[in-house]
Amino acid sequence: MSERPEEKRGGEKPGVCLVVGVGEGLGSALVRAFAAEGYAVAMTRRPRNLEALQPLADEIRAAGGAAHPFGVDARSEEEMTALFDTIEREIGPLEVVIFNIGANVRFGIRETTARVFTKVWEMACFGGFLAGREAARVMVPRGRGTILFTGATASVRGRDGFAAFASAKHGLRAVAQSMARELGPQGIHVAHVVVDGPIDGVFIRGLRGGDVDDALARDEILKPEEIAASFVAVHRQGRSAWTHELDLRPWKETW
Repeated sequence: MSERPEEKRGGEKPGVCLVVGVGEGLGSALVRAFAAEGYAVAMTRRPRNLEALQPLADEIRAAGGAAHPFGVDARSEEEMTALFDTIEREIGPLEVVIFNIGANVRFGIRETTARVFTKVWEMACFGGFLAGREAARVMVPRGRGTILFTGATASVRGRDGFAAFASAKHGLRAVAQSMARELGPQGIHVAHVVVDGPIDGVFIRGLRGGDVDDALARDEILKPEEIAASFVAVHRQGRSAWTHELDLRPWKETW
């Protein structure tokens, strides 16, 4: 297990957790959870949405933590490489990297254009490859670190209307498996978390309207903070018993 940041001595910079893809739901919960563990947190959104991260950064700082928002296109090799270089140089060593971009869209196969298919793949799969590769680049020389990928039902099962999304998520899962087999013997813990079910947030509330609060009270919708707690638990595992893939779903979810 990697050294916790609060255990560091001698003026070393604190360990950093980077979350790529921070929205109002799970991404924000992941940032809060790792900040509570004592990590300096870096977080990204697309450049045009960077201002939306400021309230979360202010919240973390008000609680005594360190938060660093970045506007980055996760599909850009140049921007991702520069992001990792900046964090390592100016903030501290990356101990945890989480790729949390979804790109969940529904199109019938006849309505799925090449542009839609390519964009979804770039966001949900190629972006994950870039994040994972750059994480490996900085972690392997130190022989420690955790790389986590947020998966979905579509990671393991395709369904009507989700050819683009499912193929991208299947691909991301394959990237995670390949990385785990390559990097595990080098001390890097790579895990893929299948989030199988609706997650409370703006997207689900827009789809389901007023019944979300009742469903939450019955624990029938995934709560972001409880998902985030599982990410923290995976990161904290000792290396004699590492998890590679973890399934999370509400107790009543059919699977």
